[in-house]
Amino acid sequence: MKHLSRDSFLATFGGVYEHSAWIAEMIFDKKAHLKIEKPSDLAGPMAKIVETAPQELQMALLRAYPDLAGKLGNDSAEAQENFKDLNVRYREKFGFPFILAIRDRNRAEILGNLRKRFANDVGSEFREALNQVQQIANLRLQDLDIQ
Repeated sequence: MKHLSRDSFLATFGGVYEHSAWIAEMIFDKKAHLKIEKPSDLAGPMAKIVETAPQELQMALLRAYPDLAGKLGNDSAEAQENFKDLNVRYREKFGFPFILAIRDRNRAEILGNLRKRFANDVGSEFREALNQVQQIANLRLQDLDIQ
């Protein structure tokens, strides 16, 4: 990682957080990448940047994530429409999309999580969405370890 150019570093790590290359840019500019051996070593430093960012930037990060609408597999049209409706209502309530690290989760778990979290207050759900974003980033970094 020490010898990557800024462009190469951003090409590799700029997408770890959805449409939020600013996190990888800050890592590179702080030279934090010089201390890592493998991609997953960036998890802590990247998470720290997100956690210490102003709330407006955190909200922009959450809003950069797509809806999970098409992620439930081959559901019936009715089930897809129900999930889409829940997503719309969630976004209207919280101001950002429902975010969940869905790897190794089945349809019932995803829907159950959405319904459960819909009952949260805005502050609690903001925190949970950031936690999910961190989990997704960690999984993406682990995937880069394997490549």
